[in-house]
Amino acid sequence: MLRIGVSGDVGSFSEEAGFLYAAKAQGGKSEMVYLIDMEGVLAALVNDEIDVGIFPFVNYNSGIVWPAFSAMGKYNFMPIDDLQLNVEQCLLAKSELDINDIKELYSYTPAFEQCKCFINHHGFKLIDWGDTAKAARDLASGVLPANAGVVASAQAARSYGLVMLKQGIQDLQPNITRFIVVKKVD
Repeated sequence: MLRIGVSGDVGSFSEEAGFLYAAKAQGGKSEMVYLIDMEGVLAALVNDEIDVGIFPFVNYNSGIVWPAFSAMGKYNFMPIDDLQLNVEQCLLAKSELDINDIKELYSYTPAFEQCKCFINHHGFKLIDWGDTAKAARDLASGVLPANAGVVASAQAARSYGLVMLKQGIQDLQPNITRFIVVKKVD
């Protein structure tokens, strides 16, 4: 069974890219390993904890995913594939809130960059939480304030029982992100 390390939590876009790769490469027979960030993926790869790693490296709207390039500079690996995913950002909440009652948004800076028009229109305070799906999980579990909002996927809303207040809040449609698939250098 192929062990796929993704740079995100359950419900992340990296998880979705991982499932796409698993279907393409293994007919779906794989084990997903959630490593939250790119550094974690590459460290797990080097330490033989996973067989392949998947993480985003560029979004056609917001540009280079800088933490990916920072992590790539520290590890030796081989790119073996890349995937494109249309990333649809959503505003999630713990309960049915009026959007105007949300003052703070938690997510990952690249997700915020993809939703500038929506965010600027509402004047939210932005708090980088390192991963879109991790922010969703932490909102659902009570780590984040109950009146906070999260920018994440529709799958994150389903995975953690959150309310999707607004779907498709990104500035551009389609909102393509490219994910790199890497393996350890033999």
